[in-house]
Amino acid sequence: MNNYLKPTPWDKRTFHIDTYELTDSSEEALEETNIKEGHFTLKVDPLTNPKNIMKHGFYYMDSLIEPVCKKENFHTIHKEKTSISRNYDEAEILQIAEEAFMHGRFHRDFNIPNSLADMRYKRWVGDLIEENKIFNLLYEGRTAGFYAYDANKVLLLGIKKEFQGKGLTKSFTSRGCQEQFNLGYSKLRTSISAANVASLNLFYSLGFKLKKTLDVYHKLNGPAPKGV
Repeated sequence: MNNYLKPTPWDKRTFHIDTYELTDSSEEALEETNIKEGHFTLKVDPLTNPKNIMKHGFYYMDSLIEPVCKKENFHTIHKEKTSISRNYDEAEILQIAEEAFMHGRFHRDFNIPNSLADMRYKRWVGDLIEENKIFNLLYEGRTAGFYAYDANKVLLLGIKKEFQGKGLTKSFTSRGCQEQFNLGYSKLRTSISAANVASLNLFYSLGFKLKKTLDVYHKLNGPAPKGV
């Protein structure tokens, strides 16, 4: 039997159950999820007929839009008093991570307690801190949020509650993208939930263009994880 299940240990450590991402949506791959316990993620082209996927117990979770931006198409937008730095207080960044992400696909998954979805983001940001893939976002010299990336991919933007709604996000995102371009990348990419219209509009304003879209399905086979 071929193994179509790719373990996701970064999710398992938080949910305390086996977690996988499927590498294929074939009947054989879907059948593997019936004989193993755990939580499964499947990403497919939106034109894929979901009938067989849902027959195997998967439920629709999200649609991810993947915009890209070439360096020559990038629009720089900087707001006065905003700046970016590699220096930060790790505890402060982790506190922002725990509060800033309330609309991710695991928060919407009725089988995953919100407390675990929060912890998943916090631990992910902790990993990125260890890998030196975090920028501190400052307003008037104070930490207002953080920008996380991996190679040429924009991963996360977390803003402190007291700085939200002040028109700073576009400038912060622009500064983070510019730092990635300064590292030598000629093209950046990101992944955004179709429900996050504000974020989509933000990246489009910076010169990003739609590349592709993926529909995301989840499945739980066995006991649900318990919250903390």
